[in-house]
Amino acid sequence: MPTLRAGICNKILRPAIDARGFTLIELGIVVLILALMSVMTVPLLGRVGDADLKSAGRKLAGTVKYLYNEAALQGLTHRLTFDLDANDISSLRQEASGEWISLPGRRARAQLPGSVRISNVIVFGKGNFSSGSVSMDIYPVGWLEEAVLHLQDESRKMTVRFSPLTGTAEFFDDHLEFH
Repeated sequence: MPTLRAGICNKILRPAIDARGFTLIELGIVVLILALMSVMTVPLLGRVGDADLKSAGRKLAGTVKYLYNEAALQGLTHRLTFDLDANDISSLRQEASGEWISLPGRRARAQLPGSVRISNVIVFGKGNFSSGSVSMDIYPVGWLEEAVLHLQDESRKMTVRFSPLTGTAEFFDDHLEFH
């Protein structure tokens, strides 16, 4: 009489005759699906390099919109200052006494990410600046000084234009000049 190794079983242990692996067609289909997915994702990896540039543009646009809203809510003039030599941005608020104070929290001062730098800033009525410090004022009446920023990293350029009536930003690839 046959003995069982473990558990209860009435069948004699034998290799499974029905056991089968993957067919060549099934393996071919899996390889084809993986190839299609990689063909679709590889072009996206080429755009990873400009992530810092786009992130810097969005961060600037968000800061300007925030200051635009804060100026209207608080009834106080706000200022965004670009230090082109240090490559950073600071936010200020003009108190009722006329004194300019730095905003509290993360909006007070920001450094641009990675290798992104501001190549120049045009504030209409003030001029075109490629070094030093330039500021853009945001008034509580719902208006800001129109400005165009040119950002760049090692290989790409971007233009950010701020609308004076809405506080919103438009983004353009490459450096564009507005008159």
